[in-house]
Amino acid sequence: MTAVGPLDAMFLLGETREQAMHVGGLMLFELPEGAGRDQVFPEGSRDYVARLYREIIENQAVNPLFTRRVRNRKLDLGYWSWDQDREIDLDYHVRLSGLARPGRYRELFELTSRLHGTLLDRHRPLWEMHLIEGVQGRRFAIYNKVHHSMIDGVTALRWMQATLTSDPTLTGMPSTYALPDLSGKKSATPNDGGGLPTAADLLAAAARIPGGAIGGAGRAVGGAGRLLAELAGLSPVGLRSALHALQSEHSSVAFQAPRTILNGPITGARRFAAQSWPMERLEKVRAITGATLNDVMLAMCSGALRNYLLELNALPDKTLTAMVPVSLRGSDNAPGGGNSLATLIADLATDQADPERRIQRIMDSTSYGKGVLSQLSPLQNLMIGALGLGSAGLAAVVPGMAGRTPPPYNVVISNIPGPTTSPLYWNRSRLLGMYPASIVLNGQALNISVTSYDHQLHFGLTGCRRTVPHLQRLLTHLEDALTDLETL
Repeated sequence: MTAVGPLDAMFLLGETREQAMHVGGLMLFELPEGAGRDQVFPEGSRDYVARLYREIIENQAVNPLFTRRVRNRKLDLGYWSWDQDREIDLDYHVRLSGLARPGRYRELFELTSRLHGTLLDRHRPLWEMHLIEGVQGRRFAIYNKVHHSMIDGVTALRWMQATLTSDPTLTGMPSTYALPDLSGKKSATPNDGGGLPTAADLLAAAARIPGGAIGGAGRAVGGAGRLLAELAGLSPVGLRSALHALQSEHSSVAFQAPRTILNGPITGARRFAAQSWPMERLEKVRAITGATLNDVMLAMCSGALRNYLLELNALPDKTLTAMVPVSLRGSDNAPGGGNSLATLIADLATDQADPERRIQRIMDSTSYGKGVLSQLSPLQNLMIGALGLGSAGLAAVVPGMAGRTPPPYNVVISNIPGPTTSPLYWNRSRLLGMYPASIVLNGQALNISVTSYDHQLHFGLTGCRRTVPHLQRLLTHLEDALTDLETL
């Protein structure tokens, strides 16, 4: 039995029925040619998925990471710990579902919405895998979800990628929960951090942030920051240095977001929607404007959010802002294999009707934020990101705060790097799309996560079913926003 780390424990402590703390992903596959007519899988197309289900249940061992369950016993003095489940019930964790006819994406996303809104059972290891058959057009899907206290969204996506192959003839491919330790080293477990910095490391790094990055807005993250400081034993002076960096790190819009319907209290029900766009279309906009691909993606989201809120007569006069993860290259000692991940607050320029001026403001905002972040060490960048994300947690943990105070930012928009090889297959079935499904919080009722694969960007939208009405309309608005950018 091992103790749960303080940062992981925050995801357990912050979970309620309304606020599930798991991340997920939906993978869409095309049945292999000849399914139902060949010697390997002589059954019909639906039976093909059922046979895959039986094979992985009966023949695949479970990685120890996925046999751990959480405990909070009196003898542990109130601390969370990880315990090994010696009798894991795979029939519970791995499930087979079928869509009602005609099995459109509408039915697929509705099922995914229900699955993503259900809490994981804390008496068992905190993960589930759902094979979904009957998708229209000779397709099927896999939905995975895992608690954020076990692994984060980026790691979860990498685990899913590791189950795939470029060989279209290969069978017997492992499921996520059955992956071996591919590195040959000790597997990262929830308690050991996988070599990542501890809370003390992060906060100590923040105290060393150079004076040029010090601004003046520590109050926005006071509660969350003080909690981390107490866990790490950081001095008040060091904490203030870290908090002050948060505002000047970004731009004048940092922690100045307006109140919107996206920043109210949430319920436990979720709505999920997804769609893919050819990378070529965004690349053409990038070439025209001089923006980065990430800026073009943000401009799509900005235009979509503007039109969505206009449609609901709920667009504020003040611009919306987004918390955006950023990859900072060029650091040899960056955690995570050479890439430094931080976060910045981007001006979405939703108060600007002209798409050309809107994307220019987005470019200016992200360029400024990345310029300041590039002066910091990788460890300091991680601290800035942790405190920035922590600032959204105040409305999530303080009853009645969501919707009553200005949010630190209006929405989280994540662009997670996807596989660089394409096409990819799982048990002879071609992967068509992979769509992240993320966490929403009280005060942060919408999350937009994007990943890349096979020359396309795959958008996954997760929202509170009640707070964010008609979430699926954002897909149409995303298309309209990209069309507007293409006409610049």
